[in-house]
Amino acid sequence: MNSDRMLGLLTRIPGARSLWCRFPIGPVDLRVRFGIWHRPHYAYGVYSAADLARRLGLDGITVIELGVAGGQGLLSLEEIAAAVAKAVGIRIEVVGFDSGEGMPAPVDYRDLPHVWSQGFYKMDQDKLKARLSKAELVLGEIRETIPSWMASCRFPIGFVAFDLDYYTSTMNAFRLFNSPGGNLHLPRVYCYFDDTIWPERACHNQFTGELLAIREFNEAGDKKICPLHLLRHTRIHPARWNDQIYVMHDFTHPLYCRNVTPAGETYTQLPIGDSG
Repeated sequence: MNSDRMLGLLTRIPGARSLWCRFPIGPVDLRVRFGIWHRPHYAYGVYSAADLARRLGLDGITVIELGVAGGQGLLSLEEIAAAVAKAVGIRIEVVGFDSGEGMPAPVDYRDLPHVWSQGFYKMDQDKLKARLSKAELVLGEIRETIPSWMASCRFPIGFVAFDLDYYTSTMNAFRLFNSPGGNLHLPRVYCYFDDTIWPERACHNQFTGELLAIREFNEAGDKKICPLHLLRHTRIHPARWNDQIYVMHDFTHPLYCRNVTPAGETYTQLPIGDSG
């Protein structure tokens, strides 16, 4: 029995993974594989993007949270980025975008006004700024702040967590992927879409919210945002967030077709019926 399989069995014991999260020992890549982070979806996206950048020979990446609210996610992203940067050996800059004033007024039914409304998730800006160490907090309407921020972006975007709730806000956020020649993003950008499952009363579908934004983005051009197909079947401990991981594919990116499998590294198929 290999070590991952044995550890997989041990971490199925009730409370084992929670205990491991409280005392996070072990290599970063091992903890990513087992989901041993307070936000394992962020850890997966950041590590995957950093590993891709390293394999492409890049010096660093930018990771982003869209919709910061109280700041717990951005603080976690900051912590994860520091650990991954040290493990992988590249620089990782962390950026959070938010209006700072809570959600704007919904435009129409596509923004799911039966679930969210103006003023939800207002930020205590001073409190959050005091807790951040290195992350950049960009405040204002994202349709205005994203273009100006992109002019000063130093490393390509590798991971984006979308937590904007609205269709219109998510569409505005996709401006992050509009850099000419793909110079401001990796050829494959890992994405997490928070508002595709909860709450049930939202009745999420491809005609409203984030799912509509994804569909219209895909219909508009050569870049495509796709679910990471059957991700949960490759995970040692499948979880709900596996279905919320997407990848933005820029098929025209100059590095899209560069092989990222080093000489001597091989891939093996998952055994039939195995999820880990």
